[in-house]
Amino acid sequence: MEAKDVTGIGVLHDAQIRDDVCDYFEQKYGKVRFFDELSMGKSRADLVLVTEQGLIGVEIKSDADTYQRLSRQVLDYDRFFDYNYVAIGTSHAQHIKEHVPEYWGIVTVEREGEAIDCYLMREAAKSPNAKLANQLSLLWRREMAVLQKENGLYRYPGKGKAAVKKYLLESVDPSRLKEQMIEILYDRDYSIFEEGT
Repeated sequence: MEAKDVTGIGVLHDAQIRDDVCDYFEQKYGKVRFFDELSMGKSRADLVLVTEQGLIGVEIKSDADTYQRLSRQVLDYDRFFDYNYVAIGTSHAQHIKEHVPEYWGIVTVEREGEAIDCYLMREAAKSPNAKLANQLSLLWRREMAVLQKENGLYRYPGKGKAAVKKYLLESVDPSRLKEQMIEILYDRDYSIFEEGT
């Protein structure tokens, strides 16, 4: 259902606020790499931030959005990301705390004249459900091969992602593996899919 404009200043939609949300988190975290619409579990994360603190998921709920899929999305975000935020249009400000766990951060996105500004309503705490095994599944198979090489492990060229992920988890110290995974995601290169490369 389309949100009604009761303020007379216009309803904020996802596309209008996404860039401003990215700017806000870039200022907050400094070194950050953004990924849009990343598949995780049975959901798709609107934004994923790769930071020195870990992986951060951001669900955007514009004024035009409902909470219909949010409970399912929360379960997946919690399993994949170290910290999670919901970035909301002002129409959701009064009720959002009823729909996300208390350890989720909340950022409100508000129109100030012609500008759009972001404000921190609640800081995120660490997700109690995040698992390195889930995070590793976000890597491409060739990125997992880089982890095998960096750790002096056998490459197992015929093995799929699930088998290699299990091998990595059994063979490498988790904190070292997490640091290496973050560096690989910082450096992810989509140009390998361009024609002729």
